[in-house]
Amino acid sequence: MKNALAISAVIFTIGFVTIPVVWSDDDYYWRGMDEYRHRSTGVDTVSSTAYREECGSCHMAYSPGLLPSSSWMKLMSGLDDHFGDNAELDAETGKSITGLLMTYSADRSDYRRARKFNSSIQHNDAPIRISQTPYFMHEHDEIPDRMVTGNPDVKSFSHCNACHIRAEQGSFNEHDIRIPGYGQWDD
Repeated sequence: MKNALAISAVIFTIGFVTIPVVWSDDDYYWRGMDEYRHRSTGVDTVSSTAYREECGSCHMAYSPGLLPSSSWMKLMSGLDDHFGDNAELDAETGKSITGLLMTYSADRSDYRRARKFNSSIQHNDAPIRISQTPYFMHEHDEIPDRMVTGNPDVKSFSHCNACHIRAEQGSFNEHDIRIPGYGQWDD
């Protein structure tokens, strides 16, 4: 009887501690906790002035943790035709930004979402569109096109910061999603 009671207590304790973690699909549960736990849930923020100025002048300065290093290398080697635009950089700036992308890429990150992006991509694949990674597609599969591509305030899934109000801080918490014209997203 004592053993059964002890086992029940252990199971209850484990369940009590792990249910909030499993229940939480994002970093909402961890908000306000210590830096390690907060850091490990999202993706790294971009602090490089050169990256913010060069890449962020045309679009959101995407976190390097959204793609693996092979994808960033492929993307950086084709800046003369960057999704229809010429985004070539001088050699020094290009080398600096490439180094940043390699250092903080999804395959080298300890952030939870970065690891999810990386693990969803086949080892020999190097997608250059974040929106075409399996993890991204899985996370956005319930959102109707009318809310994104049919929405003049969003236009494309590549405009993360149109709906993810803290995207530039590395947080893609589902509780911080506000779709223009529709309000807070409720999954």
